[in-house]
Amino acid sequence: MSMKTLTRRTAVFAVSVFAMAACGASGDGPEGGEAALQEITLGSDDAPVTVLEYASWTCPACLQFHTDVVGKLKSEYIETGKVKYVFREFPTAPAEISVAGFAVARCAGEDRYYDVLDELFSRQTAILSLARQGGQVKAALQQVAANNGISDSAEFEACLQNSDIRRAINASVMAGEQDGVSATPTVFLNGEQLEGFGWREWTGMQAVLNEALGEDAPGAGPAAAEEPAASEEDAMTAGGDMNGESTEGESEDGAAPAEDTAGETTPE
Repeated sequence: MSMKTLTRRTAVFAVSVFAMAACGASGDGPEGGEAALQEITLGSDDAPVTVLEYASWTCPACLQFHTDVVGKLKSEYIETGKVKYVFREFPTAPAEISVAGFAVARCAGEDRYYDVLDELFSRQTAILSLARQGGQVKAALQQVAANNGISDSAEFEACLQNSDIRRAINASVMAGEQDGVSATPTVFLNGEQLEGFGWREWTGMQAVLNEALGEDAPGAGPAAAEEPAASEEDAMTAGGDMNGESTEGESEDGAAPAEDTAGETTPE
């Protein structure tokens, strides 16, 4: 088992004991055992195409994909019955903060799970800035929880310490490891991993979806079909930062320095 695997799984089970403002503690290791995968999906179970994304709300490349692609995917393909969408948690640096946010999303319930994810992504820059400065990250996440039905501080604390929630997140991590996921975002379409980087831009994803659906044009209309798909060169920056797979690691305690956190896409 790799050190990265150990660090990521340890972070899942360290949420109940770490001081989020300091972002410095770690747990003794996973507890319990394997848990059944508990997926929360969007769209019809009868949709002809299933899009499965492994991602982390603390990953800048995932933020780009979420902002540029996922919103349009929901309105043009999921809500129209063409695509079923599955998000699986795959925490990245700072791992303990990432896991805590995912715990809040699950505690909010299935009806609000994706609303919490949207808010976490929208607050990514601010929360990671707080983490680098030693600010009140816990208070920021508590505000996200309050905005989504978890207004009681005791309920929030219980959420972070809920072993069933942590096991559910760990099951998602283990599923990703079994699927060979090594960076985020990683996307599978009907069980096949998407290669390259074109799909990380909307026109590229449209092309992939329409090919799978046997359609010549996206649901938005013929004009959109004429847009060129993004090239791999456009989809990533030099060295793999931000939009590409990073190969840099993070510290064992999950508190990545500013320069590492800003471009981290490889889960620990």
